[in-house]
Amino acid sequence: MDLLTKAAELGIQTEFFDGQGQRHVTPPDALKIVLDAMPVRSTHRLLDRIAVVRAGEEAAADLSDAAVLPVAWKIVAGDACVAEGTTQQRRVTWPSHLPVGSYRLHLSDAGGHTEEAPLLVTPPTAFRGEFDRSWIIAVQLYGLRSARNWGIGDFTDLARLIEIAAGWGAGGIGLNPLHALFDDRPGDCSPYSPNSRMFLNPLYIDVERLPEFKLADLPGAADALAPLRDAELIDYPKSADLKWRALRMAHAAFRAAPAPDRRAAFEAFRRERAPLLTRFACFEALRHRFAKPWWEWPDEWQHPDDVRCARLRDGADGAEIEFIEYVQWCADDQLRACHDLAAARGMDVGLYLDVAVGVQSDGFDAWNEQVAISRHLSVGAPPDQLNSAGQNWGLAGFNAAGLELTGFASFREMLRASMRYAGAIRLDHVLGLNRLYLVPHGYAADSGVYVQMPFEALLAVTAQESVANRCVVIGEDLGTVPEGFRERLAAWGVWSYRVMMFERDFHQGWFFGVDHYLPEALVTFNTHDLATYSGWRASTDLQFKHSVGIDPGESDDARRYAFAMLGDVLRQQGIEQEDIYAVLTFLARTRSRLLAISLEDLLGVIDQPNVPGTVFQHPNWRRRLPRALDEIASAINQQALSAATRERRSAVTSVAG
Repeated sequence: MDLLTKAAELGIQTEFFDGQGQRHVTPPDALKIVLDAMPVRSTHRLLDRIAVVRAGEEAAADLSDAAVLPVAWKIVAGDACVAEGTTQQRRVTWPSHLPVGSYRLHLSDAGGHTEEAPLLVTPPTAFRGEFDRSWIIAVQLYGLRSARNWGIGDFTDLARLIEIAAGWGAGGIGLNPLHALFDDRPGDCSPYSPNSRMFLNPLYIDVERLPEFKLADLPGAADALAPLRDAELIDYPKSADLKWRALRMAHAAFRAAPAPDRRAAFEAFRRERAPLLTRFACFEALRHRFAKPWWEWPDEWQHPDDVRCARLRDGADGAEIEFIEYVQWCADDQLRACHDLAAARGMDVGLYLDVAVGVQSDGFDAWNEQVAISRHLSVGAPPDQLNSAGQNWGLAGFNAAGLELTGFASFREMLRASMRYAGAIRLDHVLGLNRLYLVPHGYAADSGVYVQMPFEALLAVTAQESVANRCVVIGEDLGTVPEGFRERLAAWGVWSYRVMMFERDFHQGWFFGVDHYLPEALVTFNTHDLATYSGWRASTDLQFKHSVGIDPGESDDARRYAFAMLGDVLRQQGIEQEDIYAVLTFLARTRSRLLAISLEDLLGVIDQPNVPGTVFQHPNWRRRLPRALDEIASAINQQALSAATRERRSAVTSVAG
């Protein structure tokens, strides 16, 4: 079979037009790497697509022209057959009484062909939330500054911010991804490049709140903490070293003399999160032991094995594995407390958490799910208005064939972990549910391919988990958006993500008015990858990009024109000022049910958290807020904030979901 035929069978688009209108054809050698990275699956002969049954809609599917009638079908849940039948028609109708869940569909036709595929029974839409028009404070958790943290924002800081924001009338707190990173690579600090999306970053633990830890027992802690707390940038190596030493001391005390209630709670957590927690802890222990990528480990450890993991935990590595589990328990417990506090303070959204689009190829998720995640390919984006060279994010993503072969288990587990304590989540680069742009390792970002994903099935799983966890799902739908994509998301109840910076007429450059914004959407002025409002007004983002040789995608004249257009759209609403509170007043008047307000914007921060395309030229993910938490209230104009958000008070209303 030639490369192009095989690519077509796997839904690989070998040529496309990028966001700048340029035609791209994938080089044959790059295409071969992509094909070799995909798992082998049998071709669908009887059913053209994965069967999805939505409540309230006809439970039916069309058989392919290749199917020889009659076709017998059987629906299986676990080991039990829950329904079966035979059809003489090209359109087969499934039972309408099946409970929401995941099933296996077995088909066989008169020609002797057999086939097995997933069947997903779903709610009509994702959870729609129980608030009308709310607003949240968006912040990078690591950047929170306080007199008591260890040079990096933690869950106690988050709790304090919840108290402050609730007093302002906010409905929740929006956070960067809290995913687990690599503990031995403290400089590799991007929250969007995780080791695992299933577990939490332990650096957010407030160690001093652990009953097993006493600061006085940690040598040199007092002298080390002072400069970390005063620094403008996070010193990850020093903060991480101090915190990991403290966590090991806490675990040692826990093992030596655990309080009965603490030990019982820990064991309950281990049981609840098994087997993934055990695998993660074993992976971390093995990663430190072998000190190389998992595909270079001894053969018996190159794939997860629960029996071997159990033996490892019961053996000489037991203490180390328990330590990793203990740390995850501490992080989970403190995040849960923040969730509970937000609910107690009447926040109708609670925590809004971000979910990275992929994982590092040598991390736990890629080891744990080697069929559905392709480590040889990196997720990215073709050239567009944001980046004229295209983007290679260096992250391994899901592949369509592997997801189907594994019944979407890894995608489902990722959603569950993210929704665990969230009232809303944002799926970074939600375009990847429809098609992913994948770049083979060693190739430039503009040499990738688009790979079609099982869009309907992924939306179905998203709806299942969203309703089960009562969690709103927001899709980051920026970039080159295919026709009809946003409409399909909306039909499934997945909200849009509208950034005012981009909500402008393509030709004339004027900003759209308040009526342009959809109700089921999150609206914000900017993102962590864009200039803050103060930085945008001062054009410091353009100046910085010019200084490091990055095309800013916008001229100084275009920026000045944008200022004029912003003033025009504000005055259309009777808003005469052009400061951040004026912009927030405008955004608060939109129909969009959720408004995100950046804490950096309220504090007048100039520098943005991350500048895409930079590594060493900019302190990405290291910038701390200029004010401590207890100084924030006096540093912002609370009267102006209250006036801007007056129409969006945290009153819980009933919205069908």
